[in-house]
Amino acid sequence: MTESNGPAKTLLVVDDDRGIREALEAVLFDAGYRVACVADGVEALEWLRSHPSPSLILLDLMMPRMDGWQFRAIQRADPALSGIPVVVITAGDFPRRRVEPMGVARYLTKPLDIEVLLQTIQELV
Repeated sequence: MTESNGPAKTLLVVDDDRGIREALEAVLFDAGYRVACVADGVEALEWLRSHPSPSLILLDLMMPRMDGWQFRAIQRADPALSGIPVVVITAGDFPRRRVEPMGVARYLTKPLDIEVLLQTIQELV
């Protein structure tokens, strides 16, 4: 788990790929966001329950221990966490009908277009 201090809103990146976490952390930090990174849904829940709520969660779907679907179900059921918007970021070729029931704010596929990602975040936070 890593955390960078920046001057603005906090974003939580949940992705099991260390390279993706590090790249997103650098890009988002450079864009002026505070960034926390965790490797799976279990770490995400631990982080969320021990820190002030982030403005947005960037959530991968395919992760070990607790995948994005499991994490989102727990997050939605917890009144303290359910209001945090989630943007799914996945390399999986999942049809929208499989992601829509999760109630996420947006669904982006990897490889991510950084301009689209930053615009999406700006619209949601």
